[in-house]
Amino acid sequence: MTSLVTDTRVVFSRELRPVLRDPFTVIFSMIQPLFFLGLFAPLLPDSPDGGSPLQWFVPGIIVMSCLFGSSMTGSNLLYEMQTGSHERMLVTPLRRPALLIGRALKEIVPMIAQAALIVAVCIPFGFELHLGGALLGLVILAGFCIGLGALSYTLALASKNKEWMFWTVQQTLLFPLLLLAGVLLPIENGPGWLQALSRINPMTYVVDAERALFNGEVLARGTVEGLVAAVLVGLLGLAAGVRAMRRSD
Repeated sequence: MTSLVTDTRVVFSRELRPVLRDPFTVIFSMIQPLFFLGLFAPLLPDSPDGGSPLQWFVPGIIVMSCLFGSSMTGSNLLYEMQTGSHERMLVTPLRRPALLIGRALKEIVPMIAQAALIVAVCIPFGFELHLGGALLGLVILAGFCIGLGALSYTLALASKNKEWMFWTVQQTLLFPLLLLAGVLLPIENGPGWLQALSRINPMTYVVDAERALFNGEVLARGTVEGLVAAVLVGLLGLAAGVRAMRRSD
């Protein structure tokens, strides 16, 4: 166990160094979420309670940023497989589960940086930050990011020598997950079939939890549901990723 923790820390540090040397990669994955924020926010109706509509919209954009960033990370592993770097890592004494877990844990750092930047941009426009709830929201989002990152790496391993397959699957799933989670528009008033699809989308519960927590509603029912959904995605992603990494050659 100690060796696994040590190996995971080594891989985590190795994966984090390029992000720290070139933080532009964090900004790049935020371009689309920031465009959505700038183009959709002015169209939002005022909240019935007189609060800023950003209180509803911003947490969803933070989850969107997490989705975009974490789902693309497998492309880094694809590049390493193409250059032979991944094969060299496989023959090191590092445990194979650590090669996946360390990579997945790295996703937490860009997620926190992106969330902080989005909140900082929105506060001057009326967004009210509830720090305690926001920090709990980031904890839930961390589990979600780990799972998404691990699934992205799993897809990359399955797409070895078939880069087109990685991008086809990633792009095909990206926007249905986003729209069915009600990030841009509420699903509650949609047709029954759309609401049914939304209920089986784990991202829906994460988005609802983030909205409750970023508004200071720590004890809301949606908070617990979002936590459960994030943990399940995290465990599923890690299980699939570790299995794929062990079979990697």
